[in-house]
Amino acid sequence: MKREAHAVYLASKDSRVPWYAKVVAVCVLAYPKAGNGRRPVGIERMLRIYFLQQWFNLSDPAVEEALYDSPLMRGFAGIDLGNEPVPDETTVCKFRHLLEQHNLGGAMLETVNLHLQNRGIKIATGTIVDATIIHAPSSTKNRDQKRDPQMHQTRKGKQWYFGMKAHVGVDSKMKIIHSAVVTAANVADCTVLPELLHGEETKVWGDQAYRGQTEAIHEVAPRAQDMTNKQYRYKDHIDEVQRAKNRTKSQVRSKVEHVFAVIKLKFGYMKVRYRGIKKNANQVFTLCALSNLFVSRGRLLSTSAA
Repeated sequence: MKREAHAVYLASKDSRVPWYAKVVAVCVLAYPKAGNGRRPVGIERMLRIYFLQQWFNLSDPAVEEALYDSPLMRGFAGIDLGNEPVPDETTVCKFRHLLEQHNLGGAMLETVNLHLQNRGIKIATGTIVDATIIHAPSSTKNRDQKRDPQMHQTRKGKQWYFGMKAHVGVDSKMKIIHSAVVTAANVADCTVLPELLHGEETKVWGDQAYRGQTEAIHEVAPRAQDMTNKQYRYKDHIDEVQRAKNRTKSQVRSKVEHVFAVIKLKFGYMKVRYRGIKKNANQVFTLCALSNLFVSRGRLLSTSAA
């Protein structure tokens, strides 16, 4: 039963990813051309392998091993072991570096959102802004004998965390990520708020980390109403009226947690895999694109059936 569910999972992914859209076209511009040497692996196959890495949280060596072990994954990637071997981990690593070098993770997010829009799944006029911490190794037991200099620590409540932050702007109706920014963990959520808005908002939701940013919101989205949670706890009392308003706002704002649940729990992205912000940001943008496909899977399948 588990193998059948796995097959259905991959098959449904195959029907939803716009393989021949702008993603492939953009990658083709940077992808090596066939010459006198060994012929490069097809770009669509490498993209499928790269997406398998994201869906199942696999490293470069792990995805090579998984492709040899799993006929379902080989079928998804279009690999026939009778005719050719699985691309080795070095080939997978070089393809990933190509995506990072040309910032193609952001292009994938834009392409997927355009694909969804063409299928009738459009971004509305409400945006939820939020950020989540992605942990990085704090140990110095590595080749450089030090932590990643681009990662930093931050305190949430009484707990300290080391790593980076993924900031997202999510459509309040469709739960589609339309904007994403990646920073070190010590960067305040409100500092990147303008970059998370598309400008056509009529309402912007956020937790108390974004309070007092009405002016910054109006600079990007002049018609937007500030629906971020306001302070209700004070030294000598609790404002129960404001507390109730925050609770009502949180019924909408909580939808952003569904997106983080897909990325962190469904795709298993709990910790950074690489050193440096740029490499990890490219992966985050790709995960955002795949998350949009996942949360829209029901609508996509219904439109395909129609």
